[in-house]
Amino acid sequence: MNETPEPTFGIDELCTLTGVARRTVRFYTQKGLLDPPEGERRGAYYTRRHLEQLLLIRKWQAAGVSLERIGRLLRGEEAGLPPAPEPGTIEVWSRVTLRPGLEVHLEPGRLGLTPEETRNLIQRLMMACEINP
Repeated sequence: MNETPEPTFGIDELCTLTGVARRTVRFYTQKGLLDPPEGERRGAYYTRRHLEQLLLIRKWQAAGVSLERIGRLLRGEEAGLPPAPEPGTIEVWSRVTLRPGLEVHLEPGRLGLTPEETRNLIQRLMMACEINP
């Protein structure tokens, strides 16, 4: 059987594909968010796994998740979302009016968001509403 080899990428190609700066890739690797490249020095290369990790990190960052929490999620120390509440469970939800006719209802505890992450998320949503009226 002829198996197609897994595609590999140099750091510049990986940066182009993900929109992440070279320095940021190295920072993520240093912090343990991104697996180290395969090979050594000039022969180092990245695989599809690295590409997927970087895209996931970018997605979570765009959603307002802190790098600290992203690290916990990637290490499996924290589940993505808690299970749905049982009937009769009492929760306190926040209702944020983004503009007339558009509201967001959220429960930061269920999302695992800190107060700072919640504020960041709301600010990003409000900015998006200003850009796209």
